[in-house]
Amino acid sequence: MELLVAVARLGSLGRAARELGISQPAASGRMRALERQLGVALVRRSPGGSRLTESGALVTEWARKVLEAAADFDAGARALRGQRDSRLRVAASMTVAEYLLPGWLTALHVRHPGTAVSLAAGNSVAVAAQVASGAADLGFVEGLDVPAGLDAVVIGQDRLLVVVAPAHPWAARRRPLPAAEVATTPLLLREEGSGTRQVLDASLAPHGGPAVPLLELASTTAVKTAAVGGAGPAVLSELAVADELSAHRLVDVPVAGLDLRRALRAVWPAGHRPAGPARDLLGLTRRAAPRR
Repeated sequence: MELLVAVARLGSLGRAARELGISQPAASGRMRALERQLGVALVRRSPGGSRLTESGALVTEWARKVLEAAADFDAGARALRGQRDSRLRVAASMTVAEYLLPGWLTALHVRHPGTAVSLAAGNSVAVAAQVASGAADLGFVEGLDVPAGLDAVVIGQDRLLVVVAPAHPWAARRRPLPAAEVATTPLLLREEGSGTRQVLDASLAPHGGPAVPLLELASTTAVKTAAVGGAGPAVLSELAVADELSAHRLVDVPVAGLDLRRALRAVWPAGHRPAGPARDLLGLTRRAAPRR
């Protein structure tokens, strides 16, 4: 159709071919194919140039409208992509938000400097709800299972540790702590709904589940601060306490018979694969996330 409109404007199939960047034989072949498809002659060729037939003039007017509509459609689609790419709403569980996402978002900014990124941090249940409702484009959770209504991919592995301040009696143990003792000891814990709490509750279920928490706090930093201050034992991500362990402000207490490994997952609404900046962020996380 573009070729036909160009012939009408330029009066020459050869000049129309040059304008569209194709050879004249290719242009002739395309025009014949269009004529066969429509069942009418569109162009009358002569040594002096190419003229539209009566049918060709009518088809050309229709073709102009189709091309204009296609251009409008393409412009609209570009505008929608631009609107999508202008912002990225991310929701992440506390551990991912505090210890992994800053580096990923810095790398994403290099690729998409014009994209405004907002990050909402919360527990895994809250993150799943935000993604499911459309309030977030991409989420990161730490729980045991893929939340209902969402698709997911594992982007890394993490491990929970039982940690205490150096003055706590558990810090001087020479043998691993029995899992049953962890289950009966009041601990500094994250709130119910957090990925950390879900993994701990499931791991301690064979031992009667965890005791009533010594303190139940809504952020990883709050639990860690309480543990460093000597309030009691805590269960925290290895990512969250790496600096405190290196500085000997906390001590890792080995526990026998307790599997505290967990998967870190990216989640998005089921059936809607991430696109634009969300897709690129997902790619960055899968290359850089920790493997345990």
